[in-house]
Amino acid sequence: MYFSIIIPTCNRNILLGQCLDLLQKKVQTIGELDYEVIITDDSKDNGAKDMIQEKYPWARWLEGPKKGPASNRNNGARHAKGEWLVFLDDDCLPKTNLLESYSSLITANPEIKVLEGWIERERGMISPIERAPGNSKTTGGYLLSCNFAIKKNLFFELEGFDENFKYPHMEDYDLNARILATTNKVLFATEAKVVHPYRKIHSGWKLGKFEEMSIYYNYKHNQPSGLTPLLKSIASTHLHIITRFIKKLRFSYELLIAIKIMFQHLAVVFFNFHKWNRRYAKALAK
Repeated sequence: MYFSIIIPTCNRNILLGQCLDLLQKKVQTIGELDYEVIITDDSKDNGAKDMIQEKYPWARWLEGPKKGPASNRNNGARHAKGEWLVFLDDDCLPKTNLLESYSSLITANPEIKVLEGWIERERGMISPIERAPGNSKTTGGYLLSCNFAIKKNLFFELEGFDENFKYPHMEDYDLNARILATTNKVLFATEAKVVHPYRKIHSGWKLGKFEEMSIYYNYKHNQPSGLTPLLKSIASTHLHIITRFIKKLRFSYELLIAIKIMFQHLAVVFFNFHKWNRRYAKALAK
């Protein structure tokens, strides 16, 4: 089988380089002719192009559509030659047996068309203003976009990622929901692992802006939510982390920043919720 690894990127060349170092031919424990790597670059100035051509000429660089990560991933998929698509993020570190592990499971389970890889956080959280996505080593269950494999024909039958998700929020949950609505099962590939380092979180203003995609997701899947439950959910997520540091008596300037980010996040949602609600109630009612 032949894999196409698709990595969307946008102004993160150092992180992208660390990822690509682990995907080089003779680093991955699979045949050099069994996979390709596609970089689809959404930066305004095509900032990764020169780096790819100079340091990683074995990877294919594509100009992204500049419409958000969902559209950017679809762009890579449209140029893929492989029977299987493997989606990774530019800031994760794939293990050297990633593709071999996917290949072994596909061979052993020929009816399977979707595999969720393991996303391991690199360490414990040491700051209230950092985050790292992850899933359970034993069960998975999220199909996060930073590590999964899907048969290309199924991906296009599902019309790929929904490009109405213009921000990096909920687009992978949406694809997972659409997969689970079919007869296809998702197999958890515990040996197909990436390590995800911690990253400083976005500002509260940006996190709040991203929350528009929660409203779109809820309307699309016929589960619209009120403002109060959404605000409670957002506050609960932030407070879970903030109180963890307070209980450990780890007071710091970063803790104050985390509290500020929470209130900014809540404020953006509070002042925009009804506008977003009307937008998607009207759009999806057509």
